[in-house]
Amino acid sequence: MPDVFLSIGSNIEREKHIASALKELEERVGPLTVSSVYESEAVGFEGSSFYNLVVAFSTERPVSEIVTMLSEIESHHGRTRDCKKFSSRTLDLDLILYGDQVLQEGKLALPRDDITRYAFVLEPLAEITPNRKHPILGESYAELWAKFDKTGVKQRRLGSVSDIS
Repeated sequence: MPDVFLSIGSNIEREKHIASALKELEERVGPLTVSSVYESEAVGFEGSSFYNLVVAFSTERPVSEIVTMLSEIESHHGRTRDCKKFSSRTLDLDLILYGDQVLQEGKLALPRDDITRYAFVLEPLAEITPNRKHPILGESYAELWAKFDKTGVKQRRLGSVSDIS
């Protein structure tokens, strides 16, 4: 079964939406591996700081079904699709890895390029799967995080989800 990795973020009622999304995800897909929660400044716009984390689970569900499920969960949390890419949000669930699959299908790209672009995705990913290798770059996520340019990164690890609730 492919290991699926999701990036989760929220900067509106952060504790509520993160906890609720994790509960709904676990009900739908089973046990989750959950990174620490990281607080980071909004990127690309002025807004409240985000809570970000990465979760992993195993499933045989196809990519399209996972993407649909994530959109449904976001909608349950008041996420609307008519907002700008860089804006405040109740919940952002992004599929970042589906096994070692490399895919470009419409707006969906796997592995998601946010992994190597944003500290708030790469650091929690490296935390929960440090030795796994990026399917295109061939380097482990720990290696990628060690090499990541942290200049200007304003992010801190807060601890587990239970620590922020």
